[in-house]
Amino acid sequence: MSISQTDLASYLNILLTPGLFEDYAPNGLQIEGKKELKKLAFAVSATQDSLKSALTWGADSLIVHHGIFWKYQGPRTVTGPWGERIKLAVKNDLNLFAYHLPLDGHAEIGNAVSLGKEIGLTQFAPFAIQKNRALGTKGTFVTPITAQELKIKLETVLNHSVILATPDQNKMIKSIGIITGGANNDWVRALDEGLDAYLTGEISEYNWHDSIEAGIHYFAGGHHATERFGIIALMNKIRHDFPQIEVKFFDSPNPA
Repeated sequence: MSISQTDLASYLNILLTPGLFEDYAPNGLQIEGKKELKKLAFAVSATQDSLKSALTWGADSLIVHHGIFWKYQGPRTVTGPWGERIKLAVKNDLNLFAYHLPLDGHAEIGNAVSLGKEIGLTQFAPFAIQKNRALGTKGTFVTPITAQELKIKLETVLNHSVILATPDQNKMIKSIGIITGGANNDWVRALDEGLDAYLTGEISEYNWHDSIEAGIHYFAGGHHATERFGIIALMNKIRHDFPQIEVKFFDSPNPA
């Protein structure tokens, strides 16, 4: 049993609505490969490691959050280590699908809401609206938790160290906004919405001082670590909707 490349592309486009986002990467099918698909591999990023792992497993497609092409790169030659990524896919007739912002703020399987569920949030709502689309989610804890307790909980869920910038580690947190990945400057959105805390993947030197002085609890849990949840949720949804297809997640080690 299999699914056609066009049917999978249509399913993903209906589910993730990439056309509604103004992104800095092309979302959808980035590299065209086989027409009939039986094995779908998933990864956070399309790296040489994830591509090789998918091919070794026998995948027909690799679906990722971070694809190969980005607007900020501009025109590039297919050479060197970066070019090898493209050649791995093309030579092996491997489809590459990538969904960036559409997977971040998706209300059902997005990176932010999937991570929020893992840490026990409820009452989810869209957060950080950009061009009429949410980049993340916000929610509340049924039982408030201290900043230090949440740091410890996050380190367990993420399997990654967490940087906590806080005016008081013993203060209780009821509400939090989440944008996974590299949204370090968007903590002000949580402040503007009256939330107690903000969670993302990265933090800059100035964010530490600015957020503490503003009185908000800022958690940075790693770009890769915070963005594993959406692609896994997408994989599980596809497994449910297309039980005839084999799926597998490949997690390339990345402490950043």
